[in-house]
Amino acid sequence: MPKLTGQQIADEGLRGWAHLVGGLQTRIDTGTFATGLSVVTAIGAAAEELGHHPDLDLRPGHVDVRLTSHDEHGITARDVQLARAVTAIADDAGLRLGSAGVSRLELALDTPARESVLPFWAAALAMEHRSGPDIGDELRDPHLPTIWFQASGGQEPRQRWHLDVWVEPAQVQARIDAAVAAGGTLVSDAEAPSFWVLADPEGNRVCLCTWQERG
Repeated sequence: MPKLTGQQIADEGLRGWAHLVGGLQTRIDTGTFATGLSVVTAIGAAAEELGHHPDLDLRPGHVDVRLTSHDEHGITARDVQLARAVTAIADDAGLRLGSAGVSRLELALDTPARESVLPFWAAALAMEHRSGPDIGDELRDPHLPTIWFQASGGQEPRQRWHLDVWVEPAQVQARIDAAVAAGGTLVSDAEAPSFWVLADPEGNRVCLCTWQERG
């Protein structure tokens, strides 16, 4: 089943879902653990019927749902179909689902020596090294943020680690405004709407990333 483009996913008009770096994500506000458990049970039954299974994170007041097609390294029609089923389950239970509070964190190491440092981090974190034309060189674990390695110069001083935070496009401006109000700086919007670069008062950087204008 072919991977969908960002625009194809946006055209599906999925209410309350965010397209975040190869997956669809939502948060269902359940209020109580018991309600969340019943929602998880219902989602599990729907997933079994469709033969496609989500990543679920059950917490006392909410359930986070992420859908991705691992065989295609992205989002396919199977994920869209299951997203609609999850939305129907939430609607039937009178629960709200939304994308405002969800994001996806990746860690990037800026280094001129990727080949020598990557094996160390793979060993220290016990993460799998994945490489290929669609993903580059990354370290992955289903329970940890993906780590990727960005080529950089060796000039000092330089920031070695930076965060990439993937958000729904509609949430970007609110996050920028909040970060600036908290003492940060918008360093660059030259690559917007693909990503924006912000820095804290000490100059430590973070990129707010979206699916827009990406291959």
